[in-house]
Amino acid sequence: MTYLEYNVKRMPTGLAKVVHMNWPLVLLVIAVACVGFMMLYSVAGGSLQPWAEPQMKRFGLGLALMFAVAFTPLWFWRSAAGLAYALSVLLLLGVEFFGSIGMGAKRWLDLGPVRLQPSELAKITVVMALAAFYDWLDVKRTSHPLWVLVALLIIVIPTLLVLRQPDLGTALLLSGGGVFVMFVAGVSWIYFAVAIAAGGGLVTAVMASRGTDWQILRDYQYRRIDAFMDPSLDPLGAGYHISQAKIAMGSGGWSGRGLTEGTQSRLNFLPEKHTDFIFTTLAEELGFVGAISLLVLYVLIILFCAYTIMRAATRFGALLAAGVTVTFFLYFFVNMAMVMGLLPVVGVPLPLVSYGGSAMLVLLIGFGMLQSAHIHCPRTRS
Repeated sequence: MTYLEYNVKRMPTGLAKVVHMNWPLVLLVIAVACVGFMMLYSVAGGSLQPWAEPQMKRFGLGLALMFAVAFTPLWFWRSAAGLAYALSVLLLLGVEFFGSIGMGAKRWLDLGPVRLQPSELAKITVVMALAAFYDWLDVKRTSHPLWVLVALLIIVIPTLLVLRQPDLGTALLLSGGGVFVMFVAGVSWIYFAVAIAAGGGLVTAVMASRGTDWQILRDYQYRRIDAFMDPSLDPLGAGYHISQAKIAMGSGGWSGRGLTEGTQSRLNFLPEKHTDFIFTTLAEELGFVGAISLLVLYVLIILFCAYTIMRAATRFGALLAAGVTVTFFLYFFVNMAMVMGLLPVVGVPLPLVSYGGSAMLVLLIGFGMLQSAHIHCPRTRS
């Protein structure tokens, strides 16, 4: 069923929208954010500045945006999907020509008092565009090569622009969320089998190109791969973060050293202790119990998101909710695997915990759209 076919007269209005929200999901999101505030307070040595207080303000704004997006009818987001996608591509092009450089990458646009990272926005707009596309497309044509190519172009265009920044981690999350929407939409498994084989060939090509005139990745990205394979090869260089992260997590033991007592973060052995590597600080200070508790919160969020997916009565609502859910999953899966040495370091924040505005706001907007699907097109309503 498409959204336009759904009986809009039976949708909840006014206070009924508040009642119909997925409140367990809201409370879980707030709980994870509070963990983030606590850890940012801790890594600052027991101070709300310079990280915890600004993060609280951003979360307050993001929470307000989440409710505003949730109470907006889902048909509006379906209608706005194409425009939102086009805007995100234009912003990515703006980064290409007018972006500001930080830490060796051009990823941000300075818009007066606001510093925007368009690649974060693209993660949600790609999901929106694909959900609207498959909602419009006849189900019988889902696996037709022409329409598969259109869907791939929707993913590839922003992904290539993000790779040029360069931002490999964001590009992987962006493409991963888009491909998952294609899978849920019913694209034939044959395409995915071919893609996996092509991915294997690409990995081979990436490694074979090293040191040649047609080298695919940057030198620092190859050094990250080396550090991933064997951090001891360069313990003070490319392997430094992974080595220190393992020391921090291992020293936390069962119950941790205590809040604000982590030596790896307090003594600045982890330069990115408040962003990408904040999970290692949590594991050091709160131990295995704290780390597994955060993981349980993340899993519960995924489960309540899955509940919304299953009850969505429209194709657009289900695909949009699925895309937001897998994007959130990829955030914490890649970050945790990265800091534990299971994946190369690619610069992905821990969702709702790491310091930063763009990723948090975009995630909360994404959860707002998921809530809009939960409120406005529940399968259980007759």
